Amino acid sequence: MRRILATAAAETRIAVRNRWVSIAVVMMVLFSLVLSAAGSAPSGALGADRLSVTVASLTSLAVYLVPLVALLMSFDAVAGEVERGTLPLLLTYPVSRAEVLLGKLLAHLAILTLAVAAGYGVAAGAAIAVDPEAASGLPALWRLMWSSMLLGATFLGVGYAISALSRRPSGAAGLAIGLWLVMIVLYDLGLLAAVVADDGGTFTTTVFPYALLANPADAFRLYNLAASQATAAAAGISGAANAIPVWQSLTSILLWPPVALALAIAAFRKVTP
Repeated sequence: MRRILATAAAETRIAVRNRWVSIAVVMMVLFSLVLSAAGSAPSGALGADRLSVTVASLTSLAVYLVPLVALLMSFDAVAGEVERGTLPLLLTYPVSRAEVLLGKLLAHLAILTLAVAAGYGVAAGAAIAVDPEAASGLPALWRLMWSSMLLGATFLGVGYAISALSRRPSGAAGLAIGLWLVMIVLYDLGLLAAVVADDGGTFTTTVFPYALLANPADAFRLYNLAASQATAAAAGISGAANAIPVWQSLTSILLWPPVALALAIAAFRKVTP
């Protein structure tokens, strides 16, 4: 544990020096404020408190921004060490490769937690300042908070795996952006096209729910919207959120972080200094 904490401390100092902490916090606060201001307007029409509607808007924000920030922080975790020539020195220390990745994960996840807490906190504070009764939506905000950390841990692990497989920061950056585009944007568009073409057939009734649960971003969105009072604020996915049991989406977002980290460790073990 001491070796993991030492690695995490060193990685945190590097992230602070590279301004990743301030960049992540500013991005989350800015986008959270803008989205919460725009998304909380229909709270009266939906019959939900202002904070629950804000949480529904923040869920949509988190699906795009949390994976992106996680991938940007992790894509050069291994490839950067290889390019700078520091990996041979790092591996001479009495620390295993799994402990190196766990230390990096701990540091990056702490930075992501700080950024998400700042963004969600500012948005929640604004909602409660306008409507004191919005405090009843705090449980939904807490659920969004810890599930965002699980989503971030998943994409941090995926980023480490990409970094170990590509071994060059430029290649890892391209793969990370491409993966984000496929999993966050194109995946849902592909499912939508398949559902339209299927016209209520076997794919829509049998395959489609499992296809949503197989993507950690979709499982995260389904879990938070299914437990929210403002599901109707998320047009287009409210039907799926109500049809898929909450425990299934929760199981998916709990399983993905260890799976992604295991893939990253397996890929890192094949890297030769």
